[in-house]
Amino acid sequence: MAEVKLKDIVKVYDGGVKAVDNVNIDIKDEEFVVLVGPSGCGKSTTLRMIAGLEDITDGELTIDGKRMNEEAPKDRDIAMVFQNYALYPHMTVRDNMAFGLKIRKYAKEEIESRVAEAAGILEIEELLDRKPKALSGGQRQRVAVGRAIVRKPKVFLFDEPLSNLDAKLRVQMRTEISALHTRLQATMIYVTHDQIEAMTMGDKIVVMKGGVIQQIGSPLSLYNEPINQFVASFIGSPAMNTVRAKVREENGKVIVDEGGFVVTVPADKEEVMRTYVGKDVLMGIRPEDSAVDTSATQAAYIKGTIEVVEPLGDETILYVSTADHQIVCKVEPTSIVKVGEELTLTPNVDKIKFFDIETEKSIFYKG
Repeated sequence: MAEVKLKDIVKVYDGGVKAVDNVNIDIKDEEFVVLVGPSGCGKSTTLRMIAGLEDITDGELTIDGKRMNEEAPKDRDIAMVFQNYALYPHMTVRDNMAFGLKIRKYAKEEIESRVAEAAGILEIEELLDRKPKALSGGQRQRVAVGRAIVRKPKVFLFDEPLSNLDAKLRVQMRTEISALHTRLQATMIYVTHDQIEAMTMGDKIVVMKGGVIQQIGSPLSLYNEPINQFVASFIGSPAMNTVRAKVREENGKVIVDEGGFVVTVPADKEEVMRTYVGKDVLMGIRPEDSAVDTSATQAAYIKGTIEVVEPLGDETILYVSTADHQIVCKVEPTSIVKVGEELTLTPNVDKIKFFDIETEKSIFYKG
């Protein structure tokens, strides 16, 4: 078993800078958990406290029920893969992977067996006698992962391991790490600033901002039911469109109006939204939840002028200027549109999110 629990974890640096504030996460055995957020949100600091590379100011960290706050990194039975591959340049791939086991006085036969097994899993057998300078970035990353695998730790920690790779190789490596998780059936904690990596790899995602956890959940739960405007905008690519709009009542109907983005609130949400009449709210719609429709009714429409067209083959991205905002939309590649053209889009009313203007919390979050 390799359960990891963080209870009320706090990290304060000299000078009173609070990098992590009251973090609570329960990580189950064999779970793949991703910590995601913008730079400076505390995700890497949290990972380093789990590893023992940062002291915990307050709170408790346990692995398999054992308190780890005071334990040295070598005694936590974890293995960490860094953004910087940190390979010894004078050693071969074989020796780089075996080094940690040699330090721990493992028998030669056991070391050779583990290195061969890890090399087989990662398909780098033909690289074992090369030195790091003779490897590509992707190959070096596999060696760094292999060095962790040979340890057979309780917990694998990954600190933005794909950041130094090009876009195509990042896609390949995230697929390989996901497959590796399934094969090893190990507990993995992965840090990234890339929400696409988080969505495609994690069983559970922890979204952080300013050292505070915003929301924890499965990829789809965060996408469909964001707790606040930050999570809604951070999860999804391109990001959710969020506009400030006025709530008004007209002929007994509740309407949210930005000027060019107008929505008649569905009947099941009218009662709550009526309490906001005369006030501003944040209204959000994802780019993929609107369609080009010149016959749009007054129930819900986005009207604006096309500023940029990005044809991507399987889809086209439009940047549309409304009354006071710019809206990003994904449309079918067959849509014939051009820059400067007036456009009407029909948003999927059921997919529109509403957020309180002051708290930025979702008005209809179901938990």
